[in-house]
Amino acid sequence: MKTPDYNSSSELKNVLDANGFSMQKKFGQNFLINENARKKLIDALEIDDKSKVWEVGPGLGAMTSEILSRGAELTCFEIDHGFAKLVSEFFDDEAKKGKFHLVEGDVLKTWKKYLEEQGSAPDRFFGNLPYNIAATIIADTIENDVRFEKCVFTVQKEVAQRMCAKPGSDDYSSFSVLCQWAYDVKPLMDLGGANFWPKPNVDSRSVVFTKKEDFPRCKEPKLFVKMQRALFSSRRKNVRNNLTAFLSNGDLCAQALDKAGIEPQKRAEVLTLEETLRLSDVLNELGVKK
Repeated sequence: MKTPDYNSSSELKNVLDANGFSMQKKFGQNFLINENARKKLIDALEIDDKSKVWEVGPGLGAMTSEILSRGAELTCFEIDHGFAKLVSEFFDDEAKKGKFHLVEGDVLKTWKKYLEEQGSAPDRFFGNLPYNIAATIIADTIENDVRFEKCVFTVQKEVAQRMCAKPGSDDYSSFSVLCQWAYDVKPLMDLGGANFWPKPNVDSRSVVFTKKEDFPRCKEPKLFVKMQRALFSSRRKNVRNNLTAFLSNGDLCAQALDKAGIEPQKRAEVLTLEETLRLSDVLNELGVKK
């Protein structure tokens, strides 16, 4: 089955209408109709015929087609049954060659099982991600000790700013800590609404995640993720107040901060990644289970 012209919003609309589909806002469905932008995104992914890639939300396959054209082996995760059916038909030839695989369903619920079946993670991870999926999938993979050599994500511009933010800045958040814990994060390009169909009301920004070679590990990743989220739970409060709430124990909080060498009056947004990791390890040593 022939793929549509991914640069033509009218042709994409005709495909949807012909199949009785409608766009699902809850899934963050918008198609990138700028061909140059699509090529730049996949250029940044740095793939060849030896690469294995995961893509979240292929939609009608615009980015899927570009990835496959580079010779990579691609697995797509698609929650929308209608889109899953169409991309399966569009890329049936690639599937027969073992280059295209489709996992239908919510990626947050399917990726672990698929990974177990495959036995190893791919080199690359790609997607145009709504905020809730971006935050959760990044946390899930890191917690489960899965890091990709390179990721290229397109997200709302405000989300990308949090991903790249530095300690002490207004945009620095628990999400910043999470992203920068496992990856070097850099912005790639901004994409205004006119680059997509349907045109979204917000601007997007693409970011590149490169796997850190000197990944600063901690003793209990799941504790670290939960603790650092708690430290940012109320930005107006200091570390002592937020950590006390997290532990439900003021004395334990004071002991942990003292042992980690962290000033109780500091706010979470000024803590370095190293300080946050150290505090998590101290909590683990003190027997905190979360």
